[in-house]
Amino acid sequence: MNKHNRRDFLAFMTSSVAAPLVLPGCVSQTGTDHLDLPFTPLNFSAKDDLIMAKGLSYKLLISDGDEISSKDKFGCNNDYTAFIPLKNDEAIMWVNHEYPNPLFISGYTGGTKTKEMVDLERYACGGSLIHIKKMANGWALVKNSSYNRRVSGETKIPMVTPRDIAGSKIAEGTFANCAGGVTPWQTVLTCEENYHSFYGERAREDKPIKASRHQWEKFYNNPPEHYGWVVEVNPKTGESKKLTGLGRCAHECATCIRTNDGRVAVYTGDDKNNEFLYKFISDEKNSLEKGELFVADIPNGKWMSLDIKKNKKLQEAFKDQTDVLIHAREAGKLLGATPLDRPEDIEIHPATGDVFVTLTNNKPAGRYHGKILKITESGKDHGAMSFKASDFKLGGDDFSCPDNMVFDKQGNLWLASDISGGAMGKAPYEKFKNNGLFFIPMVGKHAGTVFQVASAPKDAELTGLTFSEDGETLFVSVQHPGEESKSLDKLTSHWPLGNGQMPKSSVVQITGDLISKGIKA
Repeated sequence: MNKHNRRDFLAFMTSSVAAPLVLPGCVSQTGTDHLDLPFTPLNFSAKDDLIMAKGLSYKLLISDGDEISSKDKFGCNNDYTAFIPLKNDEAIMWVNHEYPNPLFISGYTGGTKTKEMVDLERYACGGSLIHIKKMANGWALVKNSSYNRRVSGETKIPMVTPRDIAGSKIAEGTFANCAGGVTPWQTVLTCEENYHSFYGERAREDKPIKASRHQWEKFYNNPPEHYGWVVEVNPKTGESKKLTGLGRCAHECATCIRTNDGRVAVYTGDDKNNEFLYKFISDEKNSLEKGELFVADIPNGKWMSLDIKKNKKLQEAFKDQTDVLIHAREAGKLLGATPLDRPEDIEIHPATGDVFVTLTNNKPAGRYHGKILKITESGKDHGAMSFKASDFKLGGDDFSCPDNMVFDKQGNLWLASDISGGAMGKAPYEKFKNNGLFFIPMVGKHAGTVFQVASAPKDAELTGLTFSEDGETLFVSVQHPGEESKSLDKLTSHWPLGNGQMPKSSVVQITGDLISKGIKA
């Protein structure tokens, strides 16, 4: 990156100019101008292995099916992770379990499922709470800790709602748990994303339910309206509740930060083509049970209220505020919210307060590689009603399909890609090969340059990026290796065990000087 481009990047980082800025491509992975870094960048790889850049290493923490207590096992397809510190180098980790791979759970290869198959899938989804402790050689599970427990597709969870939703205030289970967030009071937010794949979906309660992909509705008459919410979990007890005030959609994440007056803003995106970015602002300083939901108008830089009392269009279309929240997508369209290309993870820069949003892609629109959007709230207040937006980084050169992100203790950005298993190696994604983990310095001579620091196994993506409290360890979920396998005899991946074994989604811990010491500014 030449001096002029570095100056542009630094100006971009400290300004709120609305015009897009496309940063230059990364330096050559075989060049010499990165030799001052504490790692050696990777090239794209198609190998069935978790490959780390030289200078980084990983160790398994936990894998699909591992016992966490005498009665519970770690779930499937681990995604988002949250690190909740305890004391003396101990913590509780929450891990999402997004969706089942029926082949690996029950050997299912097609046709009608049995109830036994569905029951196995319901238990495998949701989330795990695990007690972990830092040992001499890394973090390890504290077996049979009283903190170790499951919240699954079978768990009864109350919904925070002034009235019944589809006949009840209690939902059976949580699933489709993608990303999430941590509240200032150290509870976990887990987000129900593609909920329609489990019990189907319908336009209104009096309309027919469209069949789901996983066929759970064949055995359980659970209303679709009970899912698609943000769920708050107490990590010490497992007690959970669905926060209906944040609206119902394919929530990717729920990123929390204090507003200038001490309340809490929660940013969340709807991971579907042409859906919206939302912000919830709590009424109280230490509760998300009540508050106001807003949807983004990006070109005009304003947050539009979804409060039915404030808008005649909403009053004409919905019977009450709960109805608005159940149909948040429809409400957003009525207000003219900005359609986006699958808004997924949202992270907030620890120094500037800028809000970074990954827009993964929009294949029908021909936008295959996605981008990272930057939002600067007016007055640097996350409770503001106006903002300026700009493009931080476009996909298609150094990476494609940005998904999960995290900022490290120096304020540098770590980014994971999410090219779908069926698209890997095919146009227009050929050159990227497997999904990867990327490091983007935000200061210094390499500011804005994209370096690949890890490559995922076959069919997998790297998700759930979370640092330990001391910043010495990066926890990463290796999700759905081998998901394109058509049968148990024709597995596309054998990670992490190798030797012809079944692939297993796992959480790994990554260490190295890049994490513990950072880079020179």
